[in-house]
Amino acid sequence: MVNKKIHLLGFAGSLRKSSCNAGLLRAAQEVMPVNMEMEIFSLANIPLYNGDLEANPPAAVVEFKKKIAEADALLIAIPEYNYSIAGVLKNAIDWASRPVKDSPLNGKPFAMMGAGGGLGTARAQYHFRQLAVFTNMFIFNKPEVFVPNAMEKFDKDGNLNDDSVKERIRLLLETLGDWTKRFQFKIG
Repeated sequence: MVNKKIHLLGFAGSLRKSSCNAGLLRAAQEVMPVNMEMEIFSLANIPLYNGDLEANPPAAVVEFKKKIAEADALLIAIPEYNYSIAGVLKNAIDWASRPVKDSPLNGKPFAMMGAGGGLGTARAQYHFRQLAVFTNMFIFNKPEVFVPNAMEKFDKDGNLNDDSVKERIRLLLETLGDWTKRFQFKIG
């Protein structure tokens, strides 16, 4: 069997162009293991969730759900706003999880990381784990990537300049690759 690259879909819960969390995804592309590839998806065009539109969702939602379904695993960069998950990210997950019986999140392996203040998005990542239980997404417990005091580790354009964080991201990606292979037998 020919080895197939593990295809990741990465997205950040922040819309700011110079977002440190978007910068984490770019850094992940730099340190990506050779057996992986990642497409980054912007949540900027996903409208606010409206249950009345579930039967005929907006084009951006259809595209997001398609990209999730096509991915072998997800890499989510989770900002922390007011001690919890950013509304942008929660909104995208709400859309992707509906209708529940057809959700592309169901059974999807994923990893998360986040850059922020003193705790580096630890609270938001723990809250996201609650969403993962409902959506039946699968995460491994270690390693975790929390980037505290992010403004000291990123340049003005949101690019990561800390090699120790890049190394933690590399380890996270290696673990995600192994984790994904456990759930998806189609990957050689």
